[in-house]
Amino acid sequence: MTSRNWVRLFMSTLAVGGVTTAIVGFIIRWDEFQPYFINFKIIDILSTLIWLIVMGFLFSVISQMGFFSYLTIHRFGLGIFKSVSLWNSVQVVLILFGLFDLVYLRYENFAKPGESILPYFGPAVILLAAGLVVAWYKVKQTNGGAFIPAMFFMIVATLVEWVPVLRENEMNWFYLMMISLLACNAYQILILHKLNAQSVQERQSRTKQDKPKSTNKSKKLNKKPSI
Repeated sequence: MTSRNWVRLFMSTLAVGGVTTAIVGFIIRWDEFQPYFINFKIIDILSTLIWLIVMGFLFSVISQMGFFSYLTIHRFGLGIFKSVSLWNSVQVVLILFGLFDLVYLRYENFAKPGESILPYFGPAVILLAAGLVVAWYKVKQTNGGAFIPAMFFMIVATLVEWVPVLRENEMNWFYLMMISLLACNAYQILILHKLNAQSVQERQSRTKQDKPKSTNKSKKLNKKPSI
């Protein structure tokens, strides 16, 4: 990827994180922010909006760190296992393990006595559904080999990025960060191949532009000196 497209990815992902967090934040915490709109407190509305956008930028940076970490891990995995099918099998196991932990560990750590485990399946189902949708769309845009890596990134990478809030289990932050991370992760995984293709085209166009210059220089050097 060229530096130009990398900057484009960074800035656009920041925008996705900021906008998503602002919208979701007002929806999730509407009971808290509703008086600002009823009483038309512009300063409070703007300050809350700015705060949510800044938090969205933070979530976006966490997402991008996870994205580039996964790209590195993916290459290492292919190199270590020497087989795409074997590496995909390992990723499937990690996906199942991550979803199981999301349900079981949260239930063990935060469930009240006599509380049912069923509500703790909700976030895992949302995560799985988001992973399936994004992976399906990624395959539609590229090829079948992208399904498992896309699923792994959307589920396992999101869980790792989500850990700080998972430990606290504060519901407002829990769903706010989850949705923001999912939006940023989905955007990055779906746009990556497009930016890579654009980077290849940019390099090829630069190469074509450089060739005539080098040819002209060589012609000038090969000319016989004038008498």
